[in-house]
Amino acid sequence: MDNKLKKIVYMGTPEYAEIILDGLINDGSFEISLVVTQPDRPMGRKMELTPPEVKLLALEHNINILQPQSLRDDGVYDAIISCKPDFIVVAAFGQLLPRSILDIAPCINLHASLLPLYRGASPVQQCLLNGDKFTGVTAMLMEEGLDSGPVLGYRYFEIPQNMRVDELMEQLSIDASKITIDVLKGFDYILPLSQTKAISTHCKKIKKEDGLVDFDNANIIYNKFRAFYGWPGIYLYNKMKLLDIELLESKSQNKKGIVLEVINDSIVVGCEFGTIKINTLQPESKKSMSAKAYLIGRGLKVGDYLI
Repeated sequence: MDNKLKKIVYMGTPEYAEIILDGLINDGSFEISLVVTQPDRPMGRKMELTPPEVKLLALEHNINILQPQSLRDDGVYDAIISCKPDFIVVAAFGQLLPRSILDIAPCINLHASLLPLYRGASPVQQCLLNGDKFTGVTAMLMEEGLDSGPVLGYRYFEIPQNMRVDELMEQLSIDASKITIDVLKGFDYILPLSQTKAISTHCKKIKKEDGLVDFDNANIIYNKFRAFYGWPGIYLYNKMKLLDIELLESKSQNKKGIVLEVINDSIVVGCEFGTIKINTLQPESKKSMSAKAYLIGRGLKVGDYLI
C-alpha cells in the first residue's frame, strides 16, 4: 500500500480559502508544496498593504508562497510544475486558470454553491438575495469555463431564516474543508458528474451601489441586509445606512417609509409590502445610533416618514 503523502499546490485568497487550507494541513495526509495567492492589497481607511488570509497561514507553516498579478506571468507555470503536484486545489482564488496550468494535474475547485446554480463571483450573497432555503458547497473538476466543470461531490446546508452572509460563509467554509479532504482521499473512486447546462445560473461581482434599498418590499430589504452585511451594507437614497434590522412580516401594505411604532430603542417602519424593525442606523457623515435616537434628534414621531 502506498502511504506516500499526496502533493498539493493550493490556490486561494480569503478566509474561506484559509479555512480549507487549514483543514488540509491539520489532516496530515497531504504535503502542501506551494501556496499561490493574490498580491497584498491596500485595505481599510488607512489603505495599509495587507496580506491575504491564506498567505498568513502559509507563513505560519513555512509553506512556499507565490503572489503573481497573473497566472500567466513568467515563472508561475515553472514554479507549479516543479512541485510535481498530484492535485491543484483552488478555493476563491480570484483568477481563472489557463489551460497550461489545468493540464499539470487534476485541478479541484471548491465553489460555495450547489452547482450549476450561481456560477461566478458572489454565490453566497446570491442565495441569500434570492431567499433560498438550501445551499452548499460543490467540489468540481476544473476546466477552462467558469465553474462549469464536472462535479466530484456536494455538501448541503439548510439556511436559517435570519442567517447573515458572514455566518453562512463560516458554515460553508467548514463544509468545504470537509469535502475537500473526502474528495482528495477518494478521488480515484469518484465518477465525475457533468453539470446540466440548461439549469445553470450566474452571479456577478458585488458593487457598492448594490446596497441601495427603498421601502418597497420588506422581504427584499431584509435579504439584502443578510447578503450585504459587512460590505457594502444597505443604505437609503439619502445615504443613511441601516446597520441592524429585522424582518417583522412581508404581507401588510403600508405607505413607504412611514414610522408605525417605537419599540424600546427601535422603530417599526412600513414598506409597500411588509414591515421591518430598524434597531441601529447611521446618517451620512454621522456616528451610528439607535433608530429611536435618530427620531428624537429629527423631531419625528409615529406617523411621520423616516425620509
